[in-house]
Amino acid sequence: MRVVVAEDLALLREGLVALLRENGIEVAAQVDDGPSLLSALASHQPDMAIVDVRLPPTFTDEGLRAAIEARRRQPTLGVLVLSQYVETTYASELIGDNTAGVGYLLKERIGDVRAFLDALKTVADGGTVLDREVITQLLGPHKGSKDALTDLTVREREVLKLIAEGRSNAAIAESLVVTAGAVEKHITNIFAKLDLPAGEDDHRRVLAVLAYLRIAR
Repeated sequence: MRVVVAEDLALLREGLVALLRENGIEVAAQVDDGPSLLSALASHQPDMAIVDVRLPPTFTDEGLRAAIEARRRQPTLGVLVLSQYVETTYASELIGDNTAGVGYLLKERIGDVRAFLDALKTVADGGTVLDREVITQLLGPHKGSKDALTDLTVREREVLKLIAEGRSNAAIAESLVVTAGAVEKHITNIFAKLDLPAGEDDHRRVLAVLAYLRIAR
């Protein structure tokens, strides 16, 4: 896997690059602003971009905008966006209508190396990963919006949160200390309650995670 890293904080950027290289991931370039990111992506054609939401000069959403533009230019590019805080609007804008190969995580998740690398692999393989805190906020009550997830049980919501983190059925079963069969049953119920038509399960998993996100916009 070849990646480009866009992060303005030199210490965090160097630490992230070292972590990736220690785990056999090639870092094709490291940059500290949006224009440099787009230039590096065009030059190196990596598999993945790891991008800080807030980059110079205004430190608002330059990284996010660059990531969205990068996906417009190269739809197959995997993009994992890192943020200091939970900002569900940014997650919504990043994902848009293209759910393949995108992720949105809080920077603190980098400290859990195994989970971070798993998330990176999920995104690189075309999956979608949303930070558990984003999902917690999305699953909470939203005034003025119809809650599409009202009918889900507590356990089904727990399963949905873990799906959002990119967990496999086996990993969900291990986390909740239940059988794989029980997880499959919960996921089937989630699909039915969210009125997701039969199709590829991977695609329906993403649609289930995004259901509330679409309503909360």
